[in-house]
Amino acid sequence: MSDVDIVHVLRMMCVAGVKVAGPILAAILGVGIFVSLVQTITQIQEQAVVYVLKFCAVGLLLLVMGPWMLQELSGFVHTMWARIPDVR
Repeated sequence: MSDVDIVHVLRMMCVAGVKVAGPILAAILGVGIFVSLVQTITQIQEQAVVYVLKFCAVGLLLLVMGPWMLQELSGFVHTMWARIPDVR
């Protein structure tokens, strides 16, 4: 493999990682900001509320987007396995 091929594989890895982890991280960020805002307004300082809501949001997101995430990851793995003969 040349340097260009290695950079291309690394780029594909980063893109696949962002595609799969991005929605989960965005959901956690959105729920965290919303709950923190509500806690600030109501002056409730219970930390368990934040964790429970984040856990529920991630679980719901995985139920909805899980098949798509698995499809993206399996496509990436198939691409990488197909490139193994090119490695010298």
